[in-house]
Amino acid sequence: MLFTDAPVRSGHPDIRVMPITRLDSTAAYSNFMLFQLADYVKTSHCLIVQWDGYVLDARRWRAEFLDCDYIGASWPQFDDGHDVGNGGFSLRSRRLMDACRSAEFVSGHPEDVAICRTNRAFLDRQGMRFASRELADLFAAERAGDPTVSFGFHGIFNMPQVIGVEAFWDTYRTLDDRSSLSRDFGPLLKALRNGRGSIFRAIRMIADRACDIAGSRSR
Repeated sequence: MLFTDAPVRSGHPDIRVMPITRLDSTAAYSNFMLFQLADYVKTSHCLIVQWDGYVLDARRWRAEFLDCDYIGASWPQFDDGHDVGNGGFSLRSRRLMDACRSAEFVSGHPEDVAICRTNRAFLDRQGMRFASRELADLFAAERAGDPTVSFGFHGIFNMPQVIGVEAFWDTYRTLDDRSSLSRDFGPLLKALRNGRGSIFRAIRMIADRACDIAGSRSR
């Protein structure tokens, strides 16, 4: 299923376009994921795929992924055992989605932190099974893990390695919102050195970045 407010035709019999109201902020996205997504899920699990991630190799799928109620790329910044995980490319059970709509669940943003950290103790008490870090790294790579061995990945900062510099540049040129690049602007700029027209592309990215900063200050 493709959730969008845009008038899109799938062009493929296995892709269902699901019209939704426009999500004008990341907070609105979190609200949709926590409280509305379950209405569309009729299977035991749902694979969440944001635009900057996807399945890398279907042959890397493991049946034990389905033993988890939640699995996403591990978070290297946490070492307290609540380090799984990222929601941008994640597998969730329908029963976990239902638990998130409980009156005891504390709503929060971003939604993956709300599930995997803020409400982790509550969800553990409900019998929800979170993947181990080791299994999570086999499922997806983000700021940890290795995209050469994982089932999928998340993060535009991984794209130059995953799809190559030329394909990343083609993707970059189509972006209507470049805010997700800000944290990793430097590494992405360095990655462009390995492609053709690197100087022009670097200048273009720097100019775009300056325009984005100026635009955010004027709002």
